[in-house]
Amino acid sequence: MPQNPEWRTAARRFAFRLIAVLLLAIALAAPASPSFAQAAGQVRARIVKAGLLLGGGAGRGVLIYRGKTYPFRITGLSFGITAGITVGRLDGWASDIRDVSDFAGTYSSVGGGFALVGGVNGVHLRNEKGVTMILQGPKAGLELAANISQITISLR
Repeated sequence: MPQNPEWRTAARRFAFRLIAVLLLAIALAAPASPSFAQAAGQVRARIVKAGLLLGGGAGRGVLIYRGKTYPFRITGLSFGITAGITVGRLDGWASDIRDVSDFAGTYSSVGGGFALVGGVNGVHLRNEKGVTMILQGPKAGLELAANISQITISLR
């Protein structure tokens, strides 16, 4: 083994860099801790909608997120072909939630539906914070709709 001080310094630098690269690789391969991970929440909502060209709706629901229940309110407007009145129940999931406050916000949707006495409702929504909801469920009433909707959710 050479006694050259420059060789020792270079060997130490190489070992230090190798250890740093290995630690970085381990850190990147490890799963994220639950506090930083995105989680999904279960959503249940009841909505009453009415309209003729311009529609409106309101309702309330609950988000079950990480074992806790968060009540919320829903208000919405739609523009397009809208005629009728319905009452619906929606169940599903909200995903890409980092913090419960991410759930509140303005969601957008383009869609349509039809109900004659009873029907099925389904919606796919996304807000400005990246939270996505996929909801479905029964509705009752009379409705013909093909519209653009904007829905606002506020936690109570």
